[in-house]
Amino acid sequence: MQSLLVIDDEPSILKAFERAFSNETTCVLTAKNGADGEKLFKEKSPDVVVIDLRLPDMTGLELFKRLREQDPRIPFIFITGHGTVESAIEATKLGAYDYLFKPLELDEIRSLLEKAFNLSRLVRVQPVLAEDDDITSGDAIVGRCRAMKEVYKAIGRVASQNLTVLLLGESGTGKEVVAQAIYHHSDRAKAPFQAINCAAIPDALLESEIFGHERGAFTDANRQRIGKLEQADGGTLFLDEVGDMSPLTQAKLLRVLQDKTFERVGGNSPITVDVRIIAATNHNLKQLVSDGLFRSDLYFRLSVVTINLPPLRERDDDIRILAEFFLRKYSEEFGKDIRGLTPETLELLQAYRWPGNVRELESVMKQSLLTARGNLLLPEFLPSLGDASIIGGLGTTADDYLSSRFVTERLEAGSENLYSEAISLAESHLFRQTLRFTKGNQLKAAAILGISRVTLRSKLKSLSIEASDFMET
Repeated sequence: MQSLLVIDDEPSILKAFERAFSNETTCVLTAKNGADGEKLFKEKSPDVVVIDLRLPDMTGLELFKRLREQDPRIPFIFITGHGTVESAIEATKLGAYDYLFKPLELDEIRSLLEKAFNLSRLVRVQPVLAEDDDITSGDAIVGRCRAMKEVYKAIGRVASQNLTVLLLGESGTGKEVVAQAIYHHSDRAKAPFQAINCAAIPDALLESEIFGHERGAFTDANRQRIGKLEQADGGTLFLDEVGDMSPLTQAKLLRVLQDKTFERVGGNSPITVDVRIIAATNHNLKQLVSDGLFRSDLYFRLSVVTINLPPLRERDDDIRILAEFFLRKYSEEFGKDIRGLTPETLELLQAYRWPGNVRELESVMKQSLLTARGNLLLPEFLPSLGDASIIGGLGTTADDYLSSRFVTERLEAGSENLYSEAISLAESHLFRQTLRFTKGNQLKAAAILGISRVTLRSKLKSLSIEASDFMET
């Protein structure tokens, strides 16, 4: 279970966080002053910390400095009013994850916490490189085919070297987990780690997200922002989907790789950083270079070391190993005791092409567990493995998975979270169908659904859906 520590002297804010975020997966810890917060931090080692900049016994900035000395990798989020903005900016310069303005907006907090928890998992959980069938680690790079053994060797060779790494592979092949493994096996494992998905951020904002901006740099830039590159100083920056960068951002990144300097958007003072770059993409960068869409000099700088992740359809017996791994990983969470696959189930899984790769297989196993019973996973428990719905991971209509049988089976299984399970299934089907209609266009999908693009991205992340899986190639 992930944990959130909130340190604030206003009881109403502490209660609001408890009501909004305490659930079966998140424990919310609260403290009304810095001393109590520091004590809880030492005792509980929370995954994410939220701190008010104004506390009765010390400033939030003072507390942050003390806590960060104990563990600099934990994401710290500050709550600030207009009178403490400069302190919040100073905190981000020192490595804080982000800050929120009063009055707090629930959607903004939820989106920020989701990203912070994901970052916390990346920096605090070391993935296991596993060839064994019986591995049970929550974060693991699982497989024993020849191609995966080469990936393991490459991680071992490059992790301790201070070299730029480029990870290549289709969506869902595990590039983020490999980046996580490289970080944890490097000499920078105790230093900051920052991650940015370049495809999930509009071009106009990506440059600011990476490099930060000065006040007045553009419309709505009413305060200075510290970018993730500066926050990662001394540590590692993971740039996912780097092939989606605009030419301007590519040029600034090239400068960082060449001489370790950059300027914030709207600034003219060079800033020097010591950051290791790990980049990843599902694009063919060589082709993008040929098409004039990606700088050749940046490509050569990024590909000092290149690791190719194989698609699942080329991984021989790894489909069985991965399927059984996910069954073990999620069986307890779903209140099941599934111990393996029948030969018929395995045959169906191995016959499918898996366009979404390991991420898609994980989603299928989770969906299967919702309706499975007994000790073996039978073919009838799998979502339909065909053109109509395997990308959706569900049946073809709402009636297929929100049927009386589904509800009855979850009730018999003693579910205590049936509402959430049903809503998750319905949302997954809705978002996948919409993305299929828009061919992966998130802006168009958000407009059809009547939600913001930020909300759409947040939902897709929580449902393990990749919009790129629906793009026409």
